[in-house]
Amino acid sequence: MFQSFFSLFTRATGALAEIASTVAPEITATLDPESTAEVLEQTPAEGILAIVIQFAPILLIGVVFYFLMIRPQRKKDKKVKDMLAAVKVGDRVTTIGGIHGTVVAVKDDILTVVVGQDKTKLVFAKWAIRTVDEISISNEQESLT
Repeated sequence: MFQSFFSLFTRATGALAEIASTVAPEITATLDPESTAEVLEQTPAEGILAIVIQFAPILLIGVVFYFLMIRPQRKKDKKVKDMLAAVKVGDRVTTIGGIHGTVVAVKDDILTVVVGQDKTKLVFAKWAIRTVDEISISNEQESLT
């Protein structure tokens, strides 16, 4: 990837140098009306090309940045949002604090989770849920699925 970026950058730099070498002699030429008109006709198109060539690496970096960092994070955020929206009574969950329990009530953005042998009820915000566990957890006293 870096090699292709480097070759693109080298070609763009070479094209920019070529344009500069062709434009500079015309600008420093004698200022008779015919040569001035000729320079003014050619400069805007070549100037636009030079601007595009200058901003091409910046745009390329922006596109690479989007596909390597922004897009994957958005996909991850969407997956977490969908997981939290699908939490229902009876699901085994793990909180961001590491507490494992079973959901016994869901109300808006609040979950009531039962933990331990004594069935202690804890109230959590939905955003505090890290995962909805797919595996069953069992121990000597109880078996939870």
